Amino acid sequence: MDENILSKFSILQDDITRLDVDAIVNAANSTLLGGGGVDGAIHRAAGPELLAECREIGGCPPGEARITRGYHLPARHVIHTVGPVYSGSAADGRVLRNCYRNCLEIALRHHLASVAFPAISCGVYGYPVDLAAAIALKASYDFIINNSGIEEIYFVLFSKPVYDEYLRQFQRHLSA
Repeated sequence: MDENILSKFSILQDDITRLDVDAIVNAANSTLLGGGGVDGAIHRAAGPELLAECREIGGCPPGEARITRGYHLPARHVIHTVGPVYSGSAADGRVLRNCYRNCLEIALRHHLASVAFPAISCGVYGYPVDLAAAIALKASYDFIINNSGIEEIYFVLFSKPVYDEYLRQFQRHLSA
């Protein structure tokens, strides 16, 4: 693996709503109108203006992404993506890969150099963390080796077990 590319990746155990980056990614539901987990935390931290802007967007299908302002967040933008509800089918992996690729494509189009991702679909959507982490890291790495402009990609995990699994998958798939 290319060390210059790998240096663009960071895995943190933290609260994504506190990161001062160009964009944080929201693991949203298809309405984009808030919910539980990281989605609810982002909406609470950003304030009611985020909800108002999301209402204007009108939703987002699984695998796609939409961008809004960050409002009261330290992050200047929020990129909303809707991950798959885990069913064990091959389609789940394709949709999850599309989430990462589409978020990074939006970041590139908007000239955003730093993007922070949560563990998309690993909460109430039930995606096994080991599988989701491997997909997240590989999709992001593949995007970065083929595109310049994004300088920092953070994976920001709230819980220690999810953080530990992302570190394991990083060591297994990217730093080998």
